[in-house]
Amino acid sequence: MKSIEVKNLKKQFNTTEAVKGINFSISQSETLALLGPNGCGKTTTIGMLLGLITPTSGNIFINGQELNYKDHQFLNIMNFASPYVELPKKLSVLENLKVYGRMYLIKNFKEKIDQLIEDLNLKPFLNKRTGELSSGQKNRVSLAKSLINDPKILLLDEPTASLDPDTGDYVRSYLEKYKKENDISILLASHNMDEVTRLSDYVLMMKEGQIIDHGKAKDLIDKHGRENLEQVFLKLVRQKNEY
Repeated sequence: MKSIEVKNLKKQFNTTEAVKGINFSISQSETLALLGPNGCGKTTTIGMLLGLITPTSGNIFINGQELNYKDHQFLNIMNFASPYVELPKKLSVLENLKVYGRMYLIKNFKEKIDQLIEDLNLKPFLNKRTGELSSGQKNRVSLAKSLINDPKILLLDEPTASLDPDTGDYVRSYLEKYKKENDISILLASHNMDEVTRLSDYVLMMKEGQIIDHGKAKDLIDKHGRENLEQVFLKLVRQKNEY
């Protein structure tokens, strides 16, 4: 069974086609990366998968069951992290985590929060208001929030943006370990090509709302005769539309 399956998914905002009939799937324990320039439809796609944006047409299936936008039946098995979604600014980091622990009806959520605080090194700013944190600190809190309900499907939008190289490397290692230990599926949207190469099992490249190429990172590099994924990305987004 596929963790996520998307069929002919489209989204139009007024006269703008943000997503133009894309198809893809994510198997259990697989990490799928979405790559593309700003405005290519990545964030809109994630919004539709979360049930926050209603598609113009097309279908989304979660664990074989079609997503129903009238309720949130998959809330308990999914979560997401994004630097572009603000957590309540006036609450402290600890207060935020407690709110989400209660919202997801986590049993013994204090133990889960304590573990996330340790794993993501949140203790130095645990009692600071979220609105007072640096961008990198906010990213780590957002990641902690995304793991609080032990999701089986995790959506990550630029999870290491604004992190210094050492912390970014730690977070990537942590995600690799967490995925292996918890057997989860991940959809990763990132502009960090090394991150995508390291973390993903499969890559979708998007441009102007469409998928313009897909495959394993190494296969894409070989196919396009380039040295790394960044060079493939630049080649594809700069070429004239041929799709």
